[in-house]
Amino acid sequence: MTIGRRLDAATGHLPAPLAVVDLDALEANAADLVTRAVGTPIRVASKSVRVRAVLEKVLATPGFAGVMAYSVREAVWLAGTGVTDVLVGYPSVDAGGLDALAAEPVAAAAVTLMVDDVAQAELAAKAAAAHGTTLRVCLDVDASLRVGLGPLRAHLGVRRSPVHTPAEAEALARAVAQREGLSVRGVMFYEAQVAGMPDSSAAVRAVKRLSVRDLARRRGLVVDAVSQAVGHRLDLVNSGGSGSVETSVSDPTVTEVTAGSGLFVPTLFDAYRSFEPRPAAFFGLDVVRIPASGYATTFGGGYIASGPPTASRQPRPVWPAGLTLTPREGAGEVQTPLRVRSGADLRVGDRVWFRHAKSGEVMERFADVHLVRGEAVEATVPTYRGEGRTFG
Repeated sequence: MTIGRRLDAATGHLPAPLAVVDLDALEANAADLVTRAVGTPIRVASKSVRVRAVLEKVLATPGFAGVMAYSVREAVWLAGTGVTDVLVGYPSVDAGGLDALAAEPVAAAAVTLMVDDVAQAELAAKAAAAHGTTLRVCLDVDASLRVGLGPLRAHLGVRRSPVHTPAEAEALARAVAQREGLSVRGVMFYEAQVAGMPDSSAAVRAVKRLSVRDLARRRGLVVDAVSQAVGHRLDLVNSGGSGSVETSVSDPTVTEVTAGSGLFVPTLFDAYRSFEPRPAAFFGLDVVRIPASGYATTFGGGYIASGPPTASRQPRPVWPAGLTLTPREGAGEVQTPLRVRSGADLRVGDRVWFRHAKSGEVMERFADVHLVRGEAVEATVPTYRGEGRTFG
């Protein structure tokens, strides 16, 4: 039975718009990530999930350990629900959130902050001093590829951290370690040009190979420099993403990898060669009118993914087959018109299933998500939004 027919059978009694997660696909994706990690612990990226019940389910899977949060307040909340190891993946200047972290001993013991600038460390140190506690810190090191010949230089990857060289990492580590109440725990490298880019061309694959080679050399030098600066061996060296698990774990310096999108597998991950995509997250919209022959209009659907505003960021109708967004209107705030291929038959009241371009973002549009196994809803659980939690 096709995924669309299974989802129809499981959720036909439920109103749309609605979000679902296919548990069989989710579990297969989690198992695949563990296999690819060959024993290296996997930290779950919460921004790619945003459903606490799913985070808990994945963390209960052998091979997964800890959460990478995207917000300090989210990290404090997760620590309060029992998550014992939370790495905040991004720097924060949220003074109130940092104060809440320092004020809560359980959270302070569970959470590691991210910095790439002394100014961020100053805010964390101020919060730590106010409550007489110690906050753990990780340094975000730029993992982009810089290539050049003579005066010609190219930056391949995202503009993430200003810290790139071992000397820059060492200088930041010394500055942070001098702040009372801060302890440097580790370093993170997110190779976006490897983990976040589909294998869409020979040029992209060449950049990935060069990036992996560069990091295999530079990562160890950075770790040694930071360890020397803080006077102890680092216990946290985080790297990678769903698209780069194999190459990241091949470096013995790496103590853990992060993955999130590989659990739900959104459309932007369809072109990866490093793993078999098994889509696990869908949303359903109902047809509310047939405006003309060859067209159908669904209610809702304007769930556009972040990033450059291109067609790749739009949701994609996947069931029934033969449906496409109309180029003039695309996915709409209240309604989404679809072009219906000749021979396809849609009627008012029929349900259309879509996949989102990115992973956890779609969950911000729903209060609950239905966990489906086979042709039945196994459970209905709240998203972050459904729990009254929005963190940006």
